[in-house]
Amino acid sequence: MIQEIYIIDNNNELETKLNESFKRETDEYKFKTIGTNELEVALRNIPALIIIDEDNSDLRIVEFCKSIRANEDNSITPIIVISSDQDKEHIVEVLKTDVEYYIKKPLEDEYLYYTIKNLVSLLSRNRRISPLTGLPGNVQIQTEMKKRLLNKETFAIMYFDLDNFKAYNDVYGFTNGDEIIKFTARTITKHVHQIPEGNTFIGHIGGDDFVAIISKTDYDKVCQEIILEFDKYAVDFYNEVDVERGYVEVANRRGIIEQFPLTTISIAVLEVDSKIYKTTLEIGEVAGQIKHQAKSVLGSTYIINRRRF
Repeated sequence: MIQEIYIIDNNNELETKLNESFKRETDEYKFKTIGTNELEVALRNIPALIIIDEDNSDLRIVEFCKSIRANEDNSITPIIVISSDQDKEHIVEVLKTDVEYYIKKPLEDEYLYYTIKNLVSLLSRNRRISPLTGLPGNVQIQTEMKKRLLNKETFAIMYFDLDNFKAYNDVYGFTNGDEIIKFTARTITKHVHQIPEGNTFIGHIGGDDFVAIISKTDYDKVCQEIILEFDKYAVDFYNEVDVERGYVEVANRRGIIEQFPLTTISIAVLEVDSKIYKTTLEIGEVAGQIKHQAKSVLGSTYIINRRRF
C-alpha cells in the first residue's frame, strides 16, 4: 500500500530532496507538495503523514496545526514541522498542538529520512488489529472508504464471510480455525492483487470477516476464482471422515447432536458511487443486506449489487 505524504510548502525544494532520499522506495512512498492555501486537498486524501515547512509558508503555524487535529478523519495523522525558528517557547507551543516532530534547520538528510520512515511504519503497525493475517484493520478500512468517497470515486467493496465457521471451531479448535482464517486471507489477497491496473485495498475486519476495496473490474471473474480456490483447498482442514460425509457433528447446549455443512465462503459485492452513498454507514447498511442474502444460499456463493442511476 502506497504511503501518501503531503508537504505543505510554497516551493518544491523539500519534495525534490525527499524524492531523492526515497528514490529506491518509490513504490511505497509518494510525496506531494501543496500550497498553504490547499490544506483541504491534503485532509480530503487522509495522508499517512503531513510535513510543514514553516519557513516557506505564510502560516500561523500553531493555528494551522490545530486545524489539522480538529479534522475528524486526520485526528491521528502524524505531523512534522520543519523550521529554522529555534526559539524554545515557539517550539513548545507548536508541540502542544500534538505535532509529533519539530525538526530544526539546517536539515540533515539521513535524519529526516529515518524520521519519516519510522514514523509512518509505527503508525501503520499501530493501526493493524490483525497480527494473525497482517492485514489492515478497521481504522484503515474506514479511512480507505472515506478517502474514496471524498474524492468522488466509483469503486466496489467486496465483503467476505465464512459460513459454518463456528461449527468448525467447536470441532477442530481455535488453533486450526486460525489456520483457515490465514488461508482465507491468502486466497483473497492472491486474487484481488491480480486485478489488472486496479487500485486495490484488502483489510481484515476481524474473525472470519474480510473486505476488499477495488476499482471497477469483472467482479464475477474475481469472485468465481476466489470461490474455486477456497472450495478446492478448504477441505484440507478437515479429516477424511468429515470430508466424505460433507458435514461435522456438534452437540448443542441441550446435548443434541446437530449437523453443519463444511465451511464455505460468501461474498457480497457492492458497487459504490459517491452520488448515491455519502457515508461509510450507508455503505455498511446496504452491504449488510447483500451479505445476508449471500449467506442464505447453501455453499460458497457471491452476490453483486451494481450501482443504479
